[in-house]
Amino acid sequence: MANSYTKIYIQCIFTVKGRKNFLPLQHNTELHNYIKGIVEKRKSIVVAVNNMQDHVHILVRLNPNYSVSKLMQEIKSVSSKFINDKKLVKGKFQWQSGYGAFSYSESHVENVIKYIEEQQRHHQTRTFREEFIDFLEKFRIEYEDKYLFEFYD
Repeated sequence: MANSYTKIYIQCIFTVKGRKNFLPLQHNTELHNYIKGIVEKRKSIVVAVNNMQDHVHILVRLNPNYSVSKLMQEIKSVSSKFINDKKLVKGKFQWQSGYGAFSYSESHVENVIKYIEEQQRHHQTRTFREEFIDFLEKFRIEYEDKYLFEFYD
């Protein structure tokens, strides 16, 4: 639409289903590039992406014509097919249902990029569960433990 200007930054976090589906870190670059392609086909931009064996962080500059839920559904379904087709894990790969999505202003983007890039360092001292709950609390999102991801810490 003419005369419409947006810059919408969303950090999305999602996790694997089951310990047998842990992502081998030697495939990170291949997975990151594939996820970038999925996002770009939806006219959005991956600003940063990184993963641990059990979860993924993506900072996306979201196309305003796309909802976060639709983008996440497509990232997860298309990437899981890619992981299964390439046999990056033993057995059938799946993502857990749900995701976390957190919005940021332009002034915070550099810090979020750095945070995502340093995932391996962060998780030397913090579990994914601790990290995710910290996000929920920082963004004042009410939650119930029974509806959180299944964590593998």
